[in-house]
Amino acid sequence: MKCPLCESTSYYKNGHHNDQQNYLCKNCGKQFLEPALPRSLESDLLANSNGHTKVSMTDAVELSLVKNLPEEEITEKVLGSFNFILSEELLQTILSPDWLESAVFSQLLLKIQQKKEIKHKLERGISLLLLDAENLKLDINSELFLASVCEYPLQVKIAFANWKNPSIGKQDIELYNRGYQLVHVPEGKNSADAKMIAFGACILRSYPTVKEILVCSSDGILLHLCNELQNQGLIVYWVRRQGQSLNIENRNTGKLTHYSLAVATEVTSFEKVKVVDTIQDLIKSEHESSNARLNRLVYVATLFQEKCDINIQDNSNKPENEKAIPILDNSFTECIQEAKKEDFAKVPNGKELDKLLLKIIQDIQTASPKTKLSVSKLGTEIRKITGESPNSIIQELNLGSSFLKYLKSSPTFTLKANGKEYEVTALLCE
Repeated sequence: MKCPLCESTSYYKNGHHNDQQNYLCKNCGKQFLEPALPRSLESDLLANSNGHTKVSMTDAVELSLVKNLPEEEITEKVLGSFNFILSEELLQTILSPDWLESAVFSQLLLKIQQKKEIKHKLERGISLLLLDAENLKLDINSELFLASVCEYPLQVKIAFANWKNPSIGKQDIELYNRGYQLVHVPEGKNSADAKMIAFGACILRSYPTVKEILVCSSDGILLHLCNELQNQGLIVYWVRRQGQSLNIENRNTGKLTHYSLAVATEVTSFEKVKVVDTIQDLIKSEHESSNARLNRLVYVATLFQEKCDINIQDNSNKPENEKAIPILDNSFTECIQEAKKEDFAKVPNGKELDKLLLKIIQDIQTASPKTKLSVSKLGTEIRKITGESPNSIIQELNLGSSFLKYLKSSPTFTLKANGKEYEVTALLCE
């Protein structure tokens, strides 16, 4: 039905007039009544209706015309026009704002998105872990590291063992709580290995989306399984234990990765770092630290010898059990404390503190230009020179509440966050 004035199909009901439905056009505002259908057409529509289908006036008129035409004159154009009108009304309903904002439309979108994600996961693939629990024990940290080695998410973990064996302990409970599937094998030599080989050889039948497999066992017989899985087009990692480390070998590329079980971290390979340079830097740093401690000890000993007059009797000719043991009185302790006080430098004000900090930074950069100086290390160097913590010095000089806040507020120094630490540099040293 259309508005008789503007032929718009956008209207709504507006009461009744003489028992007829009154309509108001949303486009031009004209009120009009629903036109009555011819009695014969109305009876035809009711006869062909299932009680639920709603047919517009335009469709009803076209249906009447088609019915009254001879069969040979019903053209494809007339039927196509009727289908086009139905399609147009269906699209208007689907694309209407009420439909797009409805809960049904939201649920439809959610289902489409879920199916899309599932399809993406199936196309992307997964990783799978096979563990000989009688031969190799994996803790949670080792397992997480193995998962990080794989390119695909580790979603399936299967452990093989004779779980009645008392040497296994409660490993079955631990692995089950971590999501492992537990496969029981009878007692016997290489029983778990044989089951792993039989199960792994047809792994694609049970898990068609698997792309990578971690074969975790140090037994050499598992080499046959690795070769078979490679022939099936899978990426294979052979995980074996050697001492206190795990060796993860990518059988497809030959790449070796090492993981330390003792410190729970990856062992850096010799290709990644210059080992000789690193060792030389460590030796140099330790040598400088030893020389500094030795010079300080010599200075304290000399100062102590000058200020303290202690006469110890010569006991070289007496037996060991008769040698006199020198008794140190309070004067000795006081001399030590006085020597220590005079050995340390005193910081009188903030200006002198900045000079001292600049000198420390310059000395460290001169000795080792690549060294990154942290705030904690700078504070350690100040304590060596002054005998006080940097926070105590800042508070005594009324320069703030802490050493870190003082450096942040000072225009002479810049701080750069590096994890939980701060690296400090001086503007004059850049």
